[in-house]
Amino acid sequence: MDVITWEHYKIFKGSLDEIKFDSKIIINTINQYSYCVAENNQEFRNALTNSDILLPDGISIVVAIRLMFDKKIKKIAGADLHKYLLDICSKHNKSCFYLGSSEITLGRIRERLNIEYPGMRVGSYSPPYKTTFTDLDNQQMINAINMFKPDVLFVGMTAPKQEMWVNQFKSELNTHVICTIGAVFDFYAEVVKRPNKIWIYVGMEWFIRLLKEPKRLWKRYVYYGPMFLYKITRSVVIKEN
Repeated sequence: MDVITWEHYKIFKGSLDEIKFDSKIIINTINQYSYCVAENNQEFRNALTNSDILLPDGISIVVAIRLMFDKKIKKIAGADLHKYLLDICSKHNKSCFYLGSSEITLGRIRERLNIEYPGMRVGSYSPPYKTTFTDLDNQQMINAINMFKPDVLFVGMTAPKQEMWVNQFKSELNTHVICTIGAVFDFYAEVVKRPNKIWIYVGMEWFIRLLKEPKRLWKRYVYYGPMFLYKITRSVVIKEN
């Protein structure tokens, strides 16, 4: 696997079409927020380091890799992974399952899939909205997935909750590919509109999202952004000395 080893993490630096899906695989993403949170959350860090593929989903990660290793890598967002896997499922008659979000959002996802990928077999389950799941909650989620037996499982319960859940129960899940893609559920359902491609291309997607959802995202970007910058600057200085 073509990766860059950075502290605890092995970050994928190739393209999606290089990934082999011939065995069970866990795909997570890393950005400045998840990096900072994982530094103080061992369970979350374990979930990220246990990834089979860890995608650089954030311009900050791309810049950090460039500064620290003089390597050029491409940002691969959860939305890019989602689209790529849907195309594969459609082309090869595979099924997918969505775990997370509300029934309204899941319904809109199914409606859009019916238009863009007619005939694709799709399942979904909306878990209870709570900080911690009970044993019964977890078993109901596992049962819903395993009864459907999807080829691809998309998990959207926000970080770090989704990554830790997958890491805990991955051996019990009867599916081939497991991806944690968070906000992509809302983007694809068009409950939340993703920024224009121009902003994505120039690396300012985060700023437009912050303007649209300041109450929910301010800490992720205003607090963790400078924290990440400090950590990277310090690492670069230490490396150069």
